Amino acid sequence: MTATITLTLGLLVATLVLASLATRFRVPYAILLVLGGALLGLVPALPEIDLDPEVILFLFLPPLVYSSAWQTSWRTFRSNLRPILLLAVGLVLFTTACVALVAQLLLGLSWPVAFVLGAILSPTDAVAASAIAQRMHLSARVVTILEGESMVNDATGLVVYTFAVAAAVSGQFALGEALWQFVLVSAGGLAIGLLVGWPLAWLHSHIDDAPIEITMTLLTPFAAYLLAEAAHVSGVLATLSAGLYLSRHSSRFFSSTTRLQANAVWNVLVFLLNGLLFLLIGLQLRHLLATLLDGSAMSIVGQAILISLTVILVRLLWVFASAYLPRWALSAVRAHDPYPSPRGLLVVAWTGLRGGISLAAALALPLTLTGGKDFSGRELLIAITFGVILVTLVGQGLSLIPLIRWLGATADDTAEQERQRARLVAARSALARLRELSGEAWVPQDLVESMRSRYEEKAAHANEHLDGTLLPQEDTFLTYQRLQREIIAAQRSAVIRLRDQGQIDDEVLRALERELDLEEQRFAGQE
Repeated sequence: MTATITLTLGLLVATLVLASLATRFRVPYAILLVLGGALLGLVPALPEIDLDPEVILFLFLPPLVYSSAWQTSWRTFRSNLRPILLLAVGLVLFTTACVALVAQLLLGLSWPVAFVLGAILSPTDAVAASAIAQRMHLSARVVTILEGESMVNDATGLVVYTFAVAAAVSGQFALGEALWQFVLVSAGGLAIGLLVGWPLAWLHSHIDDAPIEITMTLLTPFAAYLLAEAAHVSGVLATLSAGLYLSRHSSRFFSSTTRLQANAVWNVLVFLLNGLLFLLIGLQLRHLLATLLDGSAMSIVGQAILISLTVILVRLLWVFASAYLPRWALSAVRAHDPYPSPRGLLVVAWTGLRGGISLAAALALPLTLTGGKDFSGRELLIAITFGVILVTLVGQGLSLIPLIRWLGATADDTAEQERQRARLVAARSALARLRELSGEAWVPQDLVESMRSRYEEKAAHANEHLDGTLLPQEDTFLTYQRLQREIIAAQRSAVIRLRDQGQIDDEVLRALERELDLEEQRFAGQE
């Protein structure tokens, strides 16, 4: 028990160190963690870490999918549902078939085993794609498509994987039954997620206690996932729909205190889970090397490169074909959604990174077939999967950042314009409410005038941004914000000195620090 705790703490420390180095060298930390884990796995004194695939799927997948769903814009997700489904369903099936074809014709695998390999490698990694896309400030549409695809295609890939493994183990496969089961599993997962989200939204609205509500948010993805898995439907889609539903309604039931604290808790949790997941992927290199000591290592490296090229080329082909062919053939599609930019399409096509889901699926392969025979090729599939993860996650991941910079495929100012428009409407609503209250006996007129001046400045600032006429040197509102920050810093220094001099207690200091922190965040959010 002590050894397990020590190892876990050691992995957390390694995660912090490697993530700090990644930040220092401006490299996506997912890549550095995989490489660091691979190097750590070669240390002889390090105990062997045997990953249970079910633990990976249950411990890491629900909170990460839930967090991504919570941050996803429902409007953008809904408006991009067609490209998301084309990638999350169509591309998954197409990748499975193409990888199976290459594995059977060029690697000599049997058709059932080849389809298992295709199903393992069909879903992309939600964590890596999201981290890189957000860090590079891509357009909201590209980020939503990548995140939506990687959340939904996990469910598609795992359903295809289940049928492929069943066919490989039993030697039987029924296409009609598989298609019906796919529809049932997907629809059932979405329905259960909504059934979980609706009563929880009601419960949140009747509770105003930050620790309790945050604990509820931590348990929600696991509840949705477990309930769906118990009903033999998609736990990933259940978690996704619960996250989208609750995120959509959270503005009405979360207090400001709960929202601030929940964001902080979830930021730390997601960081730790991401770090541990990619570190554990890298640590599997030691186990794979132990299985390749029979001299076939170079042959497997070549096979892994061949399958990696297959999944990369298949994605490039599918992304451009699915974007241009429907618009070329159907004028209605073209009128509703014009041809997308080739630069954005290339970014989407190149972000086909594989990660934890693929490795978990490979490690979950059964040891024996029906009748007690060994699953021939199991270790080969695991080794090829790990090779594809390294090629796509490290190779494509490192090249993705310079590619985005070279293409100039960064975000436009649409989101900023919407943000300024919302600030203008909010400021005008505040001014209207001030006018309504100015005649009340309990409202001091000098306070009304002070607040009116402040919100008039806010409205003017937002309006100037919308008109595109704002000059930085003439922006008095930015000067006002800078002055506020200086005042807050002076207050913070003063109360710290009082604590150091023993005139106030640490508890009093923390209470005042919280007030000042909230005030500082309020002004930071207006920039």
